[in-house]
Amino acid sequence: MELNEYFQSYEEYFWEWNTDEDVRDETGYHENNLVSIPNVGAIAYRPYIIEVLKELHLQGIPPFGALLLVLYATQEGYLNFNAVSYYLKKLEKEAKVNIEVDCIISFLGNLNKLGKSYKKGQNRILLLQTLFHNSHNRISAPSGSLLLKKFAKNPYTLAKSAEKIPVTSSSLVKDTRVLVWLNEKFPSVESIIYAMKGFGTEPELDDEVAEEEITVESNNDFIQNLIEEPKTFQVGSLIKRIWSGLKIPMRHLSPGEQPIGGISDMTNKGEFHRMLLSEFANEDEVFMSRIANNETLYIQREIPPEENVFERIILIDTSLKNWGTPKVLAYASAIAVIKHPKAHSECKVFVLGQTSVPVSLDSVENVVDHLNQVSSALDVSQALDKFFQDEHTEKDLEVFFITNQENLMNESLQKVIHENRDRLKFIVTTSADGEVNFFKYHKGTRKHIQKIVLPLKDLWANPPQRKQKADQDSVNGKKTDVPKNYPILFPTPMNKIASFLYEGEFFILSNKKQLLKTYLSDNYYNKDYYDRYRIHRGCEVLIENISVRPRGQFALAKNKQQQFILCQYQPDKHIISKLNLNTKEYSELNLTGKNIPNDYRLIYFNKSFYLHHAESSWIYHINIDGNISFESVKNDKEIARNHSKVETEMKKLANSGIKILNNFNNIGINTENSLVISNNRLAKVYDNSLTLYRNNHRIKIIANQYKNKFTFSDGSEIITDSRGILTFKSSNKNIPVFYIPSTEHGFLSLATHTEFGGAEYYLPETTLLKMRTMGDMCSDYLEPFINQILEYGT
Repeated sequence: MELNEYFQSYEEYFWEWNTDEDVRDETGYHENNLVSIPNVGAIAYRPYIIEVLKELHLQGIPPFGALLLVLYATQEGYLNFNAVSYYLKKLEKEAKVNIEVDCIISFLGNLNKLGKSYKKGQNRILLLQTLFHNSHNRISAPSGSLLLKKFAKNPYTLAKSAEKIPVTSSSLVKDTRVLVWLNEKFPSVESIIYAMKGFGTEPELDDEVAEEEITVESNNDFIQNLIEEPKTFQVGSLIKRIWSGLKIPMRHLSPGEQPIGGISDMTNKGEFHRMLLSEFANEDEVFMSRIANNETLYIQREIPPEENVFERIILIDTSLKNWGTPKVLAYASAIAVIKHPKAHSECKVFVLGQTSVPVSLDSVENVVDHLNQVSSALDVSQALDKFFQDEHTEKDLEVFFITNQENLMNESLQKVIHENRDRLKFIVTTSADGEVNFFKYHKGTRKHIQKIVLPLKDLWANPPQRKQKADQDSVNGKKTDVPKNYPILFPTPMNKIASFLYEGEFFILSNKKQLLKTYLSDNYYNKDYYDRYRIHRGCEVLIENISVRPRGQFALAKNKQQQFILCQYQPDKHIISKLNLNTKEYSELNLTGKNIPNDYRLIYFNKSFYLHHAESSWIYHINIDGNISFESVKNDKEIARNHSKVETEMKKLANSGIKILNNFNNIGINTENSLVISNNRLAKVYDNSLTLYRNNHRIKIIANQYKNKFTFSDGSEIITDSRGILTFKSSNKNIPVFYIPSTEHGFLSLATHTEFGGAEYYLPETTLLKMRTMGDMCSDYLEPFINQILEYGT
């Protein structure tokens, strides 16, 4: 099928191609980047649709119209199925063909009733795979793969598809009939969920998969050591979870241990000349029925006992797309196979990059060293091919190849895998969201055995602290822990290392080595008192403990895995570097000898970093994904225009910082019964405001200080945070915990986990907090907090 034929749009059809000019596409073709239902709403952007097709092409691509209707039905928010029904019934009438609209709408309604978790992220992909598995009117896997390759090479061809042509009855039937069939196959929400839970199993492989009960007593010490070491914690914490779901055979019985003769040697699979003679005593119809249903009995060939010796080899891909989380999953999967309690065969491990390098994963130190091994190769097809052709030609190999799921789309790698499919036993694919898939080659055919989805966020929630830090804490005492974020925003610091605008959002790299996110708004609810705060807002913490020196120039972006990448250019040292803020992976290049002019500036534009000057004909390009690379490219005037717009927007952040009170002492209550924070009293200037003013009254009740916690005699506590937030915990359990910013000379706010009052400067962009006046908040929370302390003192 031709590319334009699959994506073809039709006149007065239920979907059409549109262009969203604000969305950039990495293919460079920015037109026709959105599919929508006319006069109703958007279905999906083109890049997402292409990613979905990449996930589905191995099992066959469904008709485009059917896929769009399913995508629309699995969206969040309000869906107008009446409009969809209107278009379908109109088309049915004009084409004079029965497409059973009511069945289609019923099926789409069931999809919409699915829980949110089934329609998000990778679960949505699993839902699509489940629905369209073996469905009607699919495009075959080879044709689908060719279709995607054609689009990747020339996305501009899509312009022809966007030109509407009259619809034909065959096109309408092809797009809709599959949904009628799906409604028959999945008549209820429960049937869809049940199918999703069972999708991916291969019944014909059940006799080959070891269904042994797994015991995890052996190798526990090694796994525990991996978990306790901060550098290998992420790998170690995944292994037992992988063990619990792993269904690949851990050992092979030698022929000498298999049944030989007798009743135990009978089977229902075999050649006709080994069929039991008693089977021929059946009547012809019964005999043929037993053959058709695999009920006939055969005698297995007797094999003399001999030792079946094989060698297990694990190959780990270290190319660009297998960095970060996929690499952690790859090593965890490899160690899970090697150290499995039922594994008794010899196992060797090789990492593939430019070449194949043997490694050992028998100790924590070795795992730490090899986790740092990365390759700048785009794919490992050459290393994999050389491994089979030159280095390992023996027959008794059981080879595992572990790679990122996206790498299987590479043509060179596909070719090498296909040529060596008789020697590859298993392929294991990983992804950044924690999905691990196991494929087995059986008689030259690759079959999906199982999928394991690892809850990375939960498994990695409590990483171990470094021992040195723990020892130091035990000697010197430890500060009271403070949360990463609060119900209210932090005040934006005055001193910053750098500020960024990325895809319409503002970010700040603070002096405390944190990545902050802020925003601008004119949505304010009390213009009389909070007029100065109607534009600027506070910030939330995204990433902490960033290892960076506050020097040079900076740019910020996200890679394909939506991880933050910080690029730093140090002109005095001639060094350009990249730091993945999520995975902490770091790479740099020395630019000595490149003769880069001093007036070049590091900027971000359209999925890349640049060392840029508006008047230069040639500039320097730095990639975002993978290991850092540096190349000279021709300048584009669009880069300068975009950078000018960015600078204009960044000026709006000017003077957004507030002086934060971060040196805390002398917390108590003065003779006027006001709360004193470091010689500043919390006072109401107006009827509906709160601020910190200089205290001129004697403190009559002092709180005892230990590190960042101040405790009053009644047990009430104030916990300070140098980033600009105070936490109030009363000894009276009827008073909930509340929070007040610690900024000088500015209107403050007061918030609990459910209510908010005061300056909207501290109000998050999206919040469920109930809005109240500051007067009410002080009466309900701050004043009872102070009275509790005073009553105990009297």
